[in-house]
Amino acid sequence: MPARLLKDGVYAVGAVDWNERNFHGHTYVTRRGVTYNSYLIVDDKITLIDTVRKGFEKTLIENINSIVRVSKIDVIIINHIEPDHSGAFPEVLKLCPGAKIYGTERAKQGLLKYYGLSGDWTSVSSGQSLNIGKRTLNFIDTPMVHWPDNMFTYSPYDKILFSNDAFGQHYATDKIFDDEVDFASLMDEAQKYYANILWPFNAIISGKLSAISKLNLSIDFISPSHGLVWRKYVSEIMRKYFYWSSHSCKSRIAVVYETMWNSTAKMAEKIVEGMISEDVEVALFDVTKNDRTDIAAYMLDAEGWVFGSSTHDGEMLPVIAGFLHFIKGSKAKKRMSFVFGSYGWSGEAVKCIENIVSSVSALSPSLKVVFNPTSVELDKCFEMGRAFAVKIKNENTT
Repeated sequence: MPARLLKDGVYAVGAVDWNERNFHGHTYVTRRGVTYNSYLIVDDKITLIDTVRKGFEKTLIENINSIVRVSKIDVIIINHIEPDHSGAFPEVLKLCPGAKIYGTERAKQGLLKYYGLSGDWTSVSSGQSLNIGKRTLNFIDTPMVHWPDNMFTYSPYDKILFSNDAFGQHYATDKIFDDEVDFASLMDEAQKYYANILWPFNAIISGKLSAISKLNLSIDFISPSHGLVWRKYVSEIMRKYFYWSSHSCKSRIAVVYETMWNSTAKMAEKIVEGMISEDVEVALFDVTKNDRTDIAAYMLDAEGWVFGSSTHDGEMLPVIAGFLHFIKGSKAKKRMSFVFGSYGWSGEAVKCIENIVSSVSALSPSLKVVFNPTSVELDKCFEMGRAFAVKIKNENTT
């Protein structure tokens, strides 16, 4: 994609990876591809904010050169050192060796570790700023959103918040702004991104959002390092981040299971039938057939979580075990759960799941059956699903 104008003097110069389908070490399925956003500000001091992933250096450099020669860059701002943002940094620095580099002290140490260089570095933190001409750029520390080195850069002149990973989405497109694509698809990707990248840092994000709110920044654009630039829906995505980071929930239920010989699957289906009878929104996920990325996105604001597994070798099955490890890491609150499963001769899976999910949800009594569930046992599954749905509804009406 060529360089694109955001507003006078500010350009998007990053790269689009239309075909990337696995991100973060194959932990995140990106069905709509990925963008690596980088921004160029043309002022008295030519300023580049973040770079792109290694392998996309040529695109970045060509885009910059279409506006101003890369050698003319005076300032490089590193909001975050993760390789999908800093991978092209060494190559860019070769072409503008006199550029001044700005970022947090942790960012400097990280670049030294990754690449053995950090350039002519100045460490900055919240409250500090940099004048580049008619613009003064303000720095805002955002550690653990989602790495320790993270920061935002804010341009009051343009009313642009360069937010790096915050407010991002994995959404490859030939468009640049949020109002140029389907809104529902955009918000779906934003929720998926939050659930799979930022969820474990809810407490930090909530606190940082509150602190930024008190700064009374005038924000017309949020320019993240992945996906579309927010201009029409700035208030909407800010509200969503406040909502998600506060552990807010909807009256909906995710039923997630893994089965060996279909007995646990039969239980799951009957549990869901009971929930549907109470007109509660519910989604059923077999973890071996649905991607973790999508399940987590649905669970992000679902109040009810139900988990099931067959027992094998005295344990739960392996795919749901990995998924529950991820869910425990979410540090979720305000959730309610129960656990179910089938077994042949020992039945430890239910207890194993309870031990994990008890740290992120309040547990109701569990249910397990031997081998194939009987009609009576399936009726009990239906009733447990129905009763749990009533509990979720009542929780949200009190």
